[in-house]
Amino acid sequence: MRRLFPAPDDPAESRDRQWELSEIARAYAHPAPPGGWLRANMVSSLDGAVHHGGRSQPLSGPADMRIFGVLRQLADVIVVGAETVRQEGYRPARRRAEFAEARAAAGQPEAPAIAVVSARLELDFTAPLFTEPRTPTLVLTGALAPADRVARARRAGAEVVVAGDGAGVDPARIMPELVRRGHPRALCEGGPRLLGGLIAAGALDELCLSLAPRLAAGAAGRISRGPEVAAPAELRPVSILEDDGFLFTRYTRGGA
Repeated sequence: MRRLFPAPDDPAESRDRQWELSEIARAYAHPAPPGGWLRANMVSSLDGAVHHGGRSQPLSGPADMRIFGVLRQLADVIVVGAETVRQEGYRPARRRAEFAEARAAAGQPEAPAIAVVSARLELDFTAPLFTEPRTPTLVLTGALAPADRVARARRAGAEVVVAGDGAGVDPARIMPELVRRGHPRALCEGGPRLLGGLIAAGALDELCLSLAPRLAAGAAGRISRGPEVAAPAELRPVSILEDDGFLFTRYTRGGA
């Protein structure tokens, strides 16, 4: 891995070598302003596909998975849509010994929580995501969500968070609700519909996009899907890393 942007002061960052996890963590240090910070991490092929065969894994690679793991360990909570949970077979986030000291110093639990965004709560509450988490799983839904499924979620040990007045979730309310529960550092892992809603609501602070050196063709959509915004949101690059042809970009609003 090597840094392309900004031009590195440390010659070690410009050499093609495997970075230590601590170096990746410094490169992706998670901001934590009082109102919280929501970053998204997505992977895309060169021709814009967000998945191949319904899953993102075929577009990934070793360095992408290392960054994926570090971003999780820097977060208080991982926000993900229900469809992505079903397609990717989500499990609880793991405790990693390499990050235990840093997480404890930051006042974080030993593993980040998973927050599932779901309107209908059509989830398998017997799955490990709900039965085996180190940190209780959250379910974000609307005030009019099916009462029987809300009750099932609570019986399974999930914390149900109402983040919308109707049947679904208001993307603008996700971060305030998470911050209220002590989760100011949030990482969104998609899917495209959830990310599109966050963009339309102006709720996304940062995008970490891994660009895979692959062509997927097919009918896969973009990393975001949803209502068109009045004007495209402007982001500025913070860093660009390269490894084995992959580009790992980090953009924030205002270049924060």
